[in-house]
Amino acid sequence: MAQQAYVTETANGGSADERQGFRLRRVAGRLLQPWRGDARIWRRGILLAAVAVALALVMLVHSRIPNTFGNLGSLTETFLPWLGVLIPLLLVGALLRRSATALIAVVLPSVVWLNLFGGLLTDKSGTGGDLMVATHNVNADNPDPSGTAREVAASGADILALEEIKASAVPTYEQALSATYKHHAVVGTVGLWSKYPLSDVAAVDIRLGWKRAMRATVATPQGPLAVYVAHLPSVRVKAAAGFTARQRDKSADALGEAIADERVPRVILLGDLNGTMNDRALNAVTSQMRSTQGAAGNGFGFSWPASFPMARIDQIMVKGVEPESSWTLPATSSDHLPVAARVKVTTPQS
Repeated sequence: MAQQAYVTETANGGSADERQGFRLRRVAGRLLQPWRGDARIWRRGILLAAVAVALALVMLVHSRIPNTFGNLGSLTETFLPWLGVLIPLLLVGALLRRSATALIAVVLPSVVWLNLFGGLLTDKSGTGGDLMVATHNVNADNPDPSGTAREVAASGADILALEEIKASAVPTYEQALSATYKHHAVVGTVGLWSKYPLSDVAAVDIRLGWKRAMRATVATPQGPLAVYVAHLPSVRVKAAAGFTARQRDKSADALGEAIADERVPRVILLGDLNGTMNDRALNAVTSQMRSTQGAAGNGFGFSWPASFPMARIDQIMVKGVEPESSWTLPATSSDHLPVAARVKVTTPQS
């Protein structure tokens, strides 16, 4: 009776903190009531626990998943962040099954996912930067190339790269961008527009047989900047062949070699790489350059497909340049979102 009186008094009186504590204990008691005295909470949910452990292992050792069959490793790495969607589903399943074993097991993939991608959940963008750059795969079948050009130009980018430009649409893009950019060059299906003079414009051989990459020196107020524009071959997921990316991988290696041989100490790569920063197949490029999204972005910055972005395959990468901020631009008539970044180029790499 004395204990009951104390509980009643605590619930009806006492300080605000005491009343709040009582309410929390009461809610917790109601939630835990079905679990109390149930010895089966450790025996139930073994399958859920096994799935949680397997999920943690896949994320933890994704770089060891072989590419020998259907490029399974690269396919997993392309959509690696989305494996986190399974974690709340496993958590709900553990709660519904009243399984303590499954609940504890769910902690494992949660920790691994946060270790891999937790840094992308925070806003790392700054307010500085000497130069704004942007890149956009405009889609060869774009129904409104002129409107797309005006929209990306309105972003305020000092340097703009476009990929997948159809030959017949080149004059349209040139006319639409001429008022904003005094300097430009188009090589094959990629182009570079700049507010600053361009020199040493040349195609970059990415072992395709046709031109989908270029390099130019941009004379910025802070000094020369080597800018690469690239559109690596597309990848496909086929039932019989799996993740078909062999040509993309060869082109990535060739692009990495070209950038490694670059003599200008400050380098920016703009383009559609048809791969994410997690994909080991792009290691020839990613091992020597930094992603502006990873270093100074806010969120994952998914860029494709524009209707429901699921992967960051459009990249802005730098070497000898400091990223300050990175973001996606509003959708255009393309199936990709444009991406942009502000960078500091005042300190050359020694």
